[in-house]
This record gives sequence, C-alpha cells and structure tokens, in this order.
Amino acid sequence: MSTDDVYSHGHHESVLRSHASRTAQNSAAYLLPHLTHGLSVLDVGSGPGTITADFAQLVAPGQVLGLDRAPEVVATATEYAAGRHLNNISFDIGDVYGLDFPDDTFDVVHAHQVLQHLSDPVEALREMRRVAKPGGVVAVRDADFHAMAWYPLLPELDEWMALYQELARHNNAQPDAGRRLLHWARAAGFTDMRASSSNWLYATEEERRWHAGVWADRVLQSAFAEQAGRYGLADAAKLARISAGWRAWGESPDGWFLIPNGEIIARA
Repeated sequence: MSTDDVYSHGHHESVLRSHASRTAQNSAAYLLPHLTHGLSVLDVGSGPGTITADFAQLVAPGQVLGLDRAPEVVATATEYAAGRHLNNISFDIGDVYGLDFPDDTFDVVHAHQVLQHLSDPVEALREMRRVAKPGGVVAVRDADFHAMAWYPLLPELDEWMALYQELARHNNAQPDAGRRLLHWARAAGFTDMRASSSNWLYATEEERRWHAGVWADRVLQSAFAEQAGRYGLADAAKLARISAGWRAWGESPDGWFLIPNGEIIARA
C-alpha cells in the first residue's frame, strides 16, 4: 500500500493478533512447492512477519525482505524474526506502487491479503512483476468476503458483512478480491498464470472463540470502528450490536465460519 490508500483494518492489537496467526503452511501453501534453498524473496505487506520468517527458513541461505508501510509493524516483525534467530531476513518500510529495487531483482515476489486493500491492484501487480526476475514467481492470495459462509445465520453477522463491504468500498478497496485475481493479473500483463483457491475454516470450539474474539474487538476498537463512525456508516450502538453478535456466534456449538481465498502463481 501507499500512504494514499486507506487501510480499513489499521494496526490495532486485535488486527495484529489475527495476522500473527498466519504461517506459510496455513496461508501460503500454494506457494511452498516453488520455494527452494537459495531463492531471494520479497514479501510485500509483510505485517508482523510470521509468514515472511517461514519463507526465510525455507529458502535459506537465500535472502528474504519483508516490506510494510507502517513503521510500528516493521519494528514488530523485526523483533519477531530476531526471536527466531534468522540471519537471512530483514524488514523495511516500502510502497507497493513504487518498489525501490531495480528490475529483475527477486526470484519470488509475494503478497498475502494485500491487493484487496488497494485502490489500484493492477498497478501493484505491474510493479511486483517489474522487480521479479524473468521466469520468477509473483504469488498473491486474497480473501473473498462475499463468498464467506457461516452458521448460525445471525442477523448481526449479516450487518457486519454489509458494513464491511460499504466501508471497504468507501476506501476504494475491493473486499471481494479473491475472485478477481486472475482478471487483475491479466490486466497487469501476465500471460503465464495458475489460479487456485484454499480456505480458512473456524469450526472447533477453540477456533470459534478465537475468531469471534478477534472480530468482536476489531468492530469496537480498530481503525474499522473509527472509520465506520467517521464515514457515518455506523454508530456506537450498531457496532456494539455487531460485536455482541460475533461473541454469540463464537459461543455456538454449531458455529462454522468459512473464508475462501483466491490464489495466483504468475510467472514474470
């Protein structure tokens, strides 16, 4: 993202709690067969660095660089990688629309849950393609919000979905990004692409309570809550009702929440 794009989630603890649960295995399995020792990797929008650090282990001694636009998140990721004693990884502040690298620099350029938040995902993909070596991999994965499914069918979660869609689109973002990845990649000039999809599922008691807690907190305390109020999309009472609905869903023994993700492996 650039400083001109508005990030709908922000960097509240509840957001980082969610992002820090992501690993290469549960969030980038489609890319793992393409990672071998010695490759150089650029991870765009690396967040707290958990996926990035997994990449560093997989490609060592190849170098891995994580970029994020938020200095506080870069600091968190740097501390996390230091705790894992990885010496082939670094993090820096960066802008996906203007990557500060020469053409043909990296073997792999990766972005997880990034394109959905951008006002111009095609331009971001063009820039990612530019810094990938000829024959290198550009890998992107994004959720598709309108394709999400849950049970029980609580009206508060319907309210949440409608509010999320409205807020994200107010920010010139595309919450249903997963289904558009192939289209965006073609528009960015890629001709060699492989599309796939995979899911996150929250259906055990532990998973339900964790996922519900993350969103119950985000609805009330994160940039999502602040923007919803500032844009006139929701008042405090509505946000409290949605948050309580998330808690109720998390306590249901029948609770099920499915998040489909689109994925693209594109060759530069």
